[in-house]
Amino acid sequence: QVHLVESGGGLVQAGGSLRLSCVASGRMLTYPMGWFRQAPGKEREFVCAIGRSGRNSECSDSVKGRFTITRDNTENTMYLQMNTLKPEDTAVYYCAAADSATPLVVVTTAHQYDNWGQGTQVTVSS
Repeated sequence: QVHLVESGGGLVQAGGSLRLSCVASGRMLTYPMGWFRQAPGKEREFVCAIGRSGRNSECSDSVKGRFTITRDNTENTMYLQMNTLKPEDTAVYYCAAADSATPLVVVTTAHQYDNWGQGTQVTVSS
């Protein structure tokens, strides 16, 4: 088990940027990590995921080219840099850690994640 805490959310105008952080309590190196989001009335959706070393990553088509996921295993911290934000990016953003035993390098489905943060609200005004 690993405890995750997100920060960095807030209110921003369309076209602006935010950087989310996720700090893990344990040794983050053993976990593939990811970011998900959930808008009101909608299901939780995949945003970006990153492998243990940070060399491999994947983002959803809706954010590709605008969002970048990175991690610093020495600081047990994962980041989501969000640029050119749109009103449709408004949601609660969650960081998650997948099963440390998974053979997958990058994990993109929510049900394969065992540990979740409490979420941070991102609101993009038009």
